[in-house]
Amino acid sequence: MHYFLSIDQGTTSTRCILFDQDGGIKETHQVEFKQIFPDNKSVEHDANEILETVKTCIQYVTKDTEIESIKSIGITNQRETTVAWSKSTGKPFYNAIVWQDTRTQDICDKLIADDSLSSLFEKTGLPVATYFSLSKILWLISNVPNIKKSLEDDVCFGTIDSWLIYNLTGNFYTDVTNASRTLLYDLYDMEWCSDLLEKLDIPINSLPQVKPSFSNFGEMKEIIPGVPVTAILGDQQAALFGQNCINKGDVKNTYGTGCFALTNTGKDIVKSNNGLLTTIAYQKEGEDPTFALEGSVPIAGAAVQWLRDNLNIIDKSEDIESLAMLEKDNGDVYFVPAFSGLFSPHWDETARGSLFGLTRFSNKSHMARAVIESVAFQTYELLESMEKDLDTDFESLKVDGGMVANNLLMQFQSDILDKSIHSQKINEITALGVGVASYLYVMDLPLSSMGNYITSSKTWNPNMSNETRINSLESWYKAIEKAKNWL
Repeated sequence: MHYFLSIDQGTTSTRCILFDQDGGIKETHQVEFKQIFPDNKSVEHDANEILETVKTCIQYVTKDTEIESIKSIGITNQRETTVAWSKSTGKPFYNAIVWQDTRTQDICDKLIADDSLSSLFEKTGLPVATYFSLSKILWLISNVPNIKKSLEDDVCFGTIDSWLIYNLTGNFYTDVTNASRTLLYDLYDMEWCSDLLEKLDIPINSLPQVKPSFSNFGEMKEIIPGVPVTAILGDQQAALFGQNCINKGDVKNTYGTGCFALTNTGKDIVKSNNGLLTTIAYQKEGEDPTFALEGSVPIAGAAVQWLRDNLNIIDKSEDIESLAMLEKDNGDVYFVPAFSGLFSPHWDETARGSLFGLTRFSNKSHMARAVIESVAFQTYELLESMEKDLDTDFESLKVDGGMVANNLLMQFQSDILDKSIHSQKINEITALGVGVASYLYVMDLPLSSMGNYITSSKTWNPNMSNETRINSLESWYKAIEKAKNWL
């Protein structure tokens, strides 16, 4: 029996899964790590702690398996989160700055105001926003003295995949999907944008070598020495591949810390007119890249954690569904989870989280339902934007992520979209996608073989009147507009 290992390094935890050659789970292990909030704009992670959680998880899931039977490793990771470390010592200069962090808004404002940069940023497929890696790199250069002092010869900047590859294999690599989330990668020339780097005084040798997503990134040095890492995908691209969205027009949505909808646009780079991101879906070594349109919202499952940890309204995240079901509807309460501004399709960094429609009648069950429904409303906006950009109408949506277990959310999602929703038997699609990708590469099998590893599990169909749907959406849009321009 062959096995392949998937390292799924997420925003709040690290998970490793050892799959057998047929996609069955032999062993899995998950470790949470600390979320660091220095102030109300900043979100950080300890890069060394992340590395240790990865090592712990690898050791746990492989302890009873012969190394020779493990054929490949795939790594999928939280994207945009940025680490700076020393080439000479291997130690981080500072905590990792997380994708949710908004401290760099002033830097972004200056970048936007510089007209000489606008044509260069267009090549990246991304708007200038705190979400992406560039402003985090510029902040680190300006605010961490040791980085500025040794910038030319001793600094590595990388997303989490690069940090892990550097420590696990000794190589300084990233893949095209992660590179395409930095605001520094030229989608047309498929290389770092040298003109942009020069204008911003970022040495190109401080950035990793960019390789196709499915290629050899090096062999493990310890724990399971000699096993090659043969696939790297940003988490949402891993979910797209894991859902077998390998054909143009296939669409999926992942419900995790945030909410991320992607649709495969094939070999075409589609520029959005409706607030979406143009990104790389994946690339196999020796082949042209496949592109995608993406809609990203930062707060989905994180809003449930907020109810649990900040307000203590629920004890466990899964309790939100039963609490919400104590009421038949939302009591006309709407929640906009703009804790770090609004991402796709609004891109308003001045928006903030807001609750609307509260009366003396409102209670915590209405609030719980409003939080659940906010995830579905945000997803509706993402798919609506995609349909406008592509001049199409999706018939259905493939879904994955932790919140798919929330039946109330999935039914409301189907209702508000007026589309059928399909989940897979295995919910850890992100881990499966990158793991299978690594195995297909090693075994020289076609990418279409991904379809052999997934089985449809559950379908939700719309059951809401058109009048109710329209009224609900009108109230949501009203809430969105009122949450904007808070700062």
